[in-house]
Amino acid sequence: MTGKFITFEGIEGCGKTTQIKLLNDYLLKKGLKTVLSREPGGTKIGDAVRGILLDASNKMMSPLTELILYGASRAQHLEELIKPAIAEGKVVLCDRYSDSTTAYQGAARRLSSDILKRVDDVATGGFKPDLTIILDVDPAEGLKRAKGRSAPDRFEQEELSFHERVRDGYLKLARSEPERIKVVDGSGGVEEIHKEIVKLVENVL
Repeated sequence: MTGKFITFEGIEGCGKTTQIKLLNDYLLKKGLKTVLSREPGGTKIGDAVRGILLDASNKMMSPLTELILYGASRAQHLEELIKPAIAEGKVVLCDRYSDSTTAYQGAARRLSSDILKRVDDVATGGFKPDLTIILDVDPAEGLKRAKGRSAPDRFEQEELSFHERVRDGYLKLARSEPERIKVVDGSGGVEEIHKEIVKLVENVL
């Protein structure tokens, strides 16, 4: 089998981490080779950048700095981990990728689409996932879930209106690329959501 690149997206507390792990287990049981990763992160360098981006004390970070740091982490992630794994025929499952930047730094931080595209083109060379799953939940519910896990990070500390813009950004993306991006209702039961995701993934495999 040729390798595949599948990404999970959504606002804070949407259930991505749970569902990506369930999908990984499902694919392993099928005998497929997988790589489970996340952004920012996925590499030693990327994890160091992640620490800077999520640190709640970095309140002075400008949207442009944020954008460029995400691009730097992504460029390293692609070259060091994602592309080599796909070349080896593995299924790469990634918690967040370029669509997060469009939703967070574009829709929510209001950076221009031109700047977003320029940075993403440099970081990824236009490399896109085979399938992107957006887990859609009400922002108030998502934040409630996220804040119940641990101390809120820099993004979880943003106001509700910020997360509403993120969600709107994701839904706009899904409408613009319906073949690649699929929206799944993240408010249902864990097993029910998993079954819906498996159907979408089987179509790609």
